[in-house]
Order: sequence, then C-alpha cells, then structure tokens
Amino acid sequence: MQRRDFLKTSASACVALAAGRFDAFATSQPNIVIIYADDLGYGDVSCYGATKIRTPNIDRLASQGRRFTNAHAPAATCTPSRYSLLTGEYAWRKKGTGVLPGDARMIIEPGRTTLASMLRQAGYATGAVGKWHLGLGAGDLDWNGEIRPAPEDIGFDDSFLIPATGDRVPCVFVESRHVVGLNPADPIQVSYRTPVGDEPTGREHPELLRMRPSQGHDQTIVNGISRIGYMSGGRAARWVDEDIADTITGKAVSFIERNRSRPFFLYFATHDIHVPRVPHPRFAGRSGMGRRGDAILELDWSVGEIGRTLDRLGLARNTLLVFTSDNGPVVDDGYHDQAGAKLGGHTPSGPLRGGKYSAFDAGTRVPFVVRWPERVGRGTSDALVSQIDCLSSFATLTGQRLASADAPDSLDVLPALLASSPDGREHLVEQAGTLSIIVGSWKYIEPSNRARYDKETDIELGNDPEPQLYDLADDIGEQNNVATRYPDKVRELAARLKAIREQGRSRF
Repeated sequence: MQRRDFLKTSASACVALAAGRFDAFATSQPNIVIIYADDLGYGDVSCYGATKIRTPNIDRLASQGRRFTNAHAPAATCTPSRYSLLTGEYAWRKKGTGVLPGDARMIIEPGRTTLASMLRQAGYATGAVGKWHLGLGAGDLDWNGEIRPAPEDIGFDDSFLIPATGDRVPCVFVESRHVVGLNPADPIQVSYRTPVGDEPTGREHPELLRMRPSQGHDQTIVNGISRIGYMSGGRAARWVDEDIADTITGKAVSFIERNRSRPFFLYFATHDIHVPRVPHPRFAGRSGMGRRGDAILELDWSVGEIGRTLDRLGLARNTLLVFTSDNGPVVDDGYHDQAGAKLGGHTPSGPLRGGKYSAFDAGTRVPFVVRWPERVGRGTSDALVSQIDCLSSFATLTGQRLASADAPDSLDVLPALLASSPDGREHLVEQAGTLSIIVGSWKYIEPSNRARYDKETDIELGNDPEPQLYDLADDIGEQNNVATRYPDKVRELAARLKAIREQGRSRF
C-alpha cells in the first residue's frame, strides 16, 4: 500500500472509530468534579506508595476507581497547567501564561471554548471554587468594584476564588465578580511594583512575623505572614489562613447541594499544599511531618468532604470525579516551615526525579485518580494521559462536538479514562523551563543552557546544554541519559517536538 493510501485509510478508520465512540457516550451526562490539588507530588499520598503519611480519603477514591501511574499535568508550574486544563491548549504556545502575579489580567479570553463553556453548552451547571491564578480583569484592576472579565465570562455560572495564590496579595476571596466582605470605606490597593499605603513588610519588620520567609515573600504582611506583592486596605475582607480550606471546601459542598437536581461541573482547586502552609489547628501537628505533612492531611479531609457530600446526596454513583495535582512537589518554596527537616524519610516525588519547576518527570507526573462507579472499572492504568485531555474527552462523553480551532492540544482519551482501553496518548509535550516530549516509553528533553539546579528549592531543574534521552520503561527515575547511544531516536523525537511546536496544534 502506498503511504498516501495508508494515511487516507487510517484517517477514515479514525473518523469511524471516533464517531462510534461519540454515539456510545452522546447521552451520558454524569456530574463531573475535578479536585485540583496544589504542589502535591507523585509520592505524597499513600495510594501512590507513601508510607510516612496516610491519605484515607484519596485512597478510597483510588480503591473505588482507576489510579493512573503515567498521568501528567501539562506543566511543572501552576498557571500554565491551569490554563491548559481549562483551554485544551499547551500554555507554552501563548505568551504571558507563566506564573502570574496577583494583579495580572485574565489570560483566558472571553469567547473562547473552555472546559466550563463546553459543559455549560451541554446543559451543565458550572462552578469554580478555590485557587484561580489565571488573572482577573483586563488590566489595572480596581478590586473595589465589579471585576470583569472573570470566570463567569469563560463558562462558569458561579465562582468563589482565591485570586492568585496564598502567598500573593490580595489576600481576599472573590465571589461572583466582587471581593467578599469588602468595606467600601477601606478600599483595596494592590501593586507588584512599588509599596502602597503604610502596611508593614516582612523585609522591614521581621519581628512582626509568625512565619519567616526563606527566600522572597518579604513584602506586605497579612496575618503575620509576609507575601509577594504590596497591599493596603480591605482589612475586613482579608482571609484567615487557617480557615482557607474550611471556607473553600464549604463553598464547594454548597455548589453541589444547590445543583443536585441537574448535571453539574465543579472545578475545585484547593490551596493545599501550597505555601504558606497554615493548616487549621485540628490538623496542626497530626502528621508528625511538620506543616507540609499537616497540609496533606487537610487536603485529604477536603477530598473526604466532597466524597461524603456526594454520598449523602445519592450522587456518587453517577459522578465522574477526577483527583489530581497542578504540578509536582516542592518542599521549601519560600518559607521556613520545617518541611524539609521533618520529612522523616518521606519522598514527595516517589521514584521520580526532580519536582516542581523541573523538566524531569516529577515536575509533571502526578497523582491522577478517576472514579465513576456507574462506568469506570476499578484498578490501575499505565496509559499515558494528560489533564489537557479533559476538554476533548468530556466533550465526547457529553455529546459535544468541538470546532477545529477549539482545544488545539486536547486529545480524546475517554476510553483510557473509563478503563475500556489500556491505551492513552501516543505522545505528550511537557513544559518546564524547557520542553520535553514523551513518545511511548521514550522521553527527550531538548537542550537548554538554563541553570541545572535551583538552590532555593533544592530541585534539579532538568536542564542540560546537551540533548537528554531516557527510556522510562526501564529508568523511571531518569538516571541514565542514553542520548549518545541512540542518536537516531534523539533526532526523531527532536523533529517530532519541532513539528508540534510549528504546527500550532496537536489535535487534528
């Protein structure tokens, strides 16, 4: 058979297969919940091998569903992963999608197809609760009025947000376009360039701190913790760090309760286990691993609350619940919280190399559990899947057809998610300081002259001026660079990565 005929036949077969899969799931409308943890590593939960800490609620999901061992966040940092999850586009394709300051404009344009807008089109109630970190407003945002654009402009019916991260100002919640509890007589000012107002900073007044920064994080003090950025005003609206998990988990539960009688999509992005780690007193000291370990227990509690709510309302059986993390782990990410000193033999990355910020696999290979008792079989899968695939996969599930311009890098891996097929993606691009590509068991990291090691976080960044090639089937810890042994494979994967970059899309 000629190559042209082969490609034509293969394309026709793929179309037929896709059409059949579309028909099979077109009438399915399960509730969909994504619980998006923050900075949780592959080795941080007991169902993925942790022995120094127990996560019974996450483990319960895994025992009742599918635990994926080769699932990836789109990037090794939070903003690009969140952008890719919601848009189905690799964040590295778009400028301005790096880790954002707390006053950044919203980087997802109103009008484009998102996971939320696609599901709302399918008849779902849609809600975003928790950490946002995708920007708000259109620039020079006035925090004291109505905030536009916001999640409501990209497909969410309701939102209750941490605008950026816990370690960045403004330290307030935003609900349905407005700062919660704001006193108009005490307006908020925010700046990431110059100080505003007369608020003390951690740099100038370390004696006021209850948790000292290890690097950076020395600007405006809120609740005895200095943050990134400057803030004044909004005192009545400022959150209490110890109550963040209770507050956002309660809002997630309320969203489920309000929408119990119709299909709903909940995007619940936790603050745990991101810094500053200030868990509620009922978790403090319980892990024996310091604040980071206690935050893992608090995260597990939040997961349990969502699960118990679904059970109580009789919704669990027809709810597709995904639990995962936005990137890999980091121990010291800006504060002296004894996280490293109290690890006690715990390995946040498990068998993987690197961590948050790293091109090595611990940067993006994360826990990924899918539970849907009505449809998903129990067990473990080594299928290659990515969070970026949720948009295409859930479109198929709910009978929605994506336009060719939508979700350019999101692939339909629904059979893998539902355990009806052992196969997932054939390839995946990972984003850290540099790009890498996985095809089958081979991983190629493109050359980079960036720093190899970050002293502040104690993480290998995976950069090297020479090409790197690893066979993940035999070397999951990426210890043996075999690029010189397999130069043809290096050239093949380098060309594949170049083509994906230049084509502007990988979904055809």
